[in-house]
Amino acid sequence: MSYSIFQSGRSRRNGTFHNLESGIEEQVEALRDELAELTRLVGKNSRHQSEKIRSQAGAGYEELLSRSEDLLRELQHGYERGTTEMRDTVRKHPLATLGAAAAFGLAIAFLARR
Repeated sequence: MSYSIFQSGRSRRNGTFHNLESGIEEQVEALRDELAELTRLVGKNSRHQSEKIRSQAGAGYEELLSRSEDLLRELQHGYERGTTEMRDTVRKHPLATLGAAAAFGLAIAFLARR
């Protein structure tokens, strides 16, 4: 009779451990599923954010390119106006231009001596 008492106690413990073990396995499996879903959502969100940032960067690049082209055109027009004004000044005042060039040359020579 003592054998059956110990045997029945063991089977109850094994059944309890088995139930506990299967419950833990189910929880681990559920956590794996949730983790996989979370990973999928994070990946999807990351792709969405990267596409959004890429489009914003593309728009910013296009705007920067457009503005730089406008600035380059303005600089070219300013250079052309300056060149035209300088030619007109030299034609209208040739002696003053020679005097200014001579003074500039003397100033450079004086500074180069030091």
